Amino acid sequence: MAISSTFSAAKLDSLLMNYCSSSSASFSGAYFPYQQQMKVFPRPNHGNKGMVSRNGGVRCEAAEFNAALGPQKIDLSKASALSALQQLKTSAADRYTKERSNIVVIGLSVHTAPVEMREKLAIPEAEMPRAIGELCGLNHIEEAAVLSTCNRMEIYVVALSQHRGVKEVTEWMSKTSGIPVSKICEHRFLLYNKDATQHLFEVSAGLDSLVLGEGQILAQVRQVVKAGEGVLGFGRNISGLFKHAITVGKRVRTETNIAAGAVSVSSAAVELAFMKLPESSHTTARMLVVGAGKMGKLVIKHLVAKGCTKMVVVNRSEEKVAAIREEMKGVEIIYRPFTDMLACSAEADVIFTSTASETPLFLKEHVKDLPPVSSEVGGLRLFIDISVPRNVGSCVTDVEGALVYNVDDLKEVVAANKEDRLRKAMEAQAIITEELKQFEAWRDSLETVPTIKKLRAYADRIRLAELEKCLSKMGEAIPKKTRKAVDDLSRGIVNKLLHGPMQHLRCDGNDGRTLNEALENMNALNRMFGLESDLSLVEQKIRAKVEQSQK
Repeated sequence: MAISSTFSAAKLDSLLMNYCSSSSASFSGAYFPYQQQMKVFPRPNHGNKGMVSRNGGVRCEAAEFNAALGPQKIDLSKASALSALQQLKTSAADRYTKERSNIVVIGLSVHTAPVEMREKLAIPEAEMPRAIGELCGLNHIEEAAVLSTCNRMEIYVVALSQHRGVKEVTEWMSKTSGIPVSKICEHRFLLYNKDATQHLFEVSAGLDSLVLGEGQILAQVRQVVKAGEGVLGFGRNISGLFKHAITVGKRVRTETNIAAGAVSVSSAAVELAFMKLPESSHTTARMLVVGAGKMGKLVIKHLVAKGCTKMVVVNRSEEKVAAIREEMKGVEIIYRPFTDMLACSAEADVIFTSTASETPLFLKEHVKDLPPVSSEVGGLRLFIDISVPRNVGSCVTDVEGALVYNVDDLKEVVAANKEDRLRKAMEAQAIITEELKQFEAWRDSLETVPTIKKLRAYADRIRLAELEKCLSKMGEAIPKKTRKAVDDLSRGIVNKLLHGPMQHLRCDGNDGRTLNEALENMNALNRMFGLESDLSLVEQKIRAKVEQSQK
């Protein structure tokens, strides 16, 4: 949106001075954390997932403005307030009203970043509400959600400013992970608005997975919605985006054959193990599974499908292992507690790890003293680690007689049956394109909401003013019944007059013609009644952020 000509200095003066006069110093520090030296990102290429946005060279020095004030003695808090005001005057138009709030995804995935980075950025499910709260506490972020799996760590936000929002989120990622910002920028991908929406739809449909068409990612997208319920910051735009992504994922799997014969991370891990073992040992190799969660259970199922009839499962409690044993009758599944993990490892040829531990379970000192395995299984003990963060430390690769594989090594397996599902993915893309249009139409329809509220408030102000005039002329002795009748009359007249305009502002977002008409009507009403919807939206957003920073 182009900025309205009515975006006047007077309005911004009034808006900011209301806040600055009471606590200007705290306002300046909270809302303009980069007051002394602000860096501006160059506009990124919206269409490239691999696009890396780097710091530009444009700087804005608050000192230049302060110097221009001359030698007069100015209170420090006033100077901070004036500096903040000047910065808002010169940049608010570009940062807030050139276009509506942006949906942005800042992410690292198996396609762009190694597991060593992804594991440091991983956010456990229990920490999701805290992460959303911290992200929405950033100056230019309104809404947020985090999709963190073994193959990706993606942060979806609604940002008041693309460039500043990306900068703040990237710095937050650096702070929480300990990874330098420059390193994150090297491996991240950035997508905006329609491209960000399409990306999430493709993720939910399994098109962006390492294992094309895998079903687990849809459950993980559902989990984001579940974790975000009731969390302040998981707002209408982001929750709507993720709920629509679930619809897309379900529809793609129902209407296409993309999931037919598709492999999961767990099945790919089992397949990789059997690729590395001599064929003669496929039925005799000693299998150990560490962790009996969702991934571990799938590993066990795929081992059974491959003909394994005996395996040891190490888990914190026996309940899950007992349930799996009950489900897979005829297979010898031996439970061992975590305290026996190293002893069990000494008797295993292949070790699968899939726990939620945030620290490695196997390090060099644990593995180096394990007895060698038989030459019948190739003389090498295999560690297949499908956890993120990793359960097997990278130092284990230095141990003679041990081979370590992690989720990034599964590409070798996936490549074998990818071509067939790529053809099926073409059908899925057609569905995604159709659903993308529907979501964009729904989001466009939200544009009229501020105008509806402003028009109602405008009419109500006039009604109340005229009602007060009328009642004052009728004198003090007016009965309550009469007063109520006049009030009801005024409400009825306003409601009837507004009914037509309101109807022409509302649309469900599914009919392109109706949506276009609603947006045209919105602009017409803004002009006719001077509603200044764009500016009021800016005011609301700035007020919300200022109030938040002062708490």
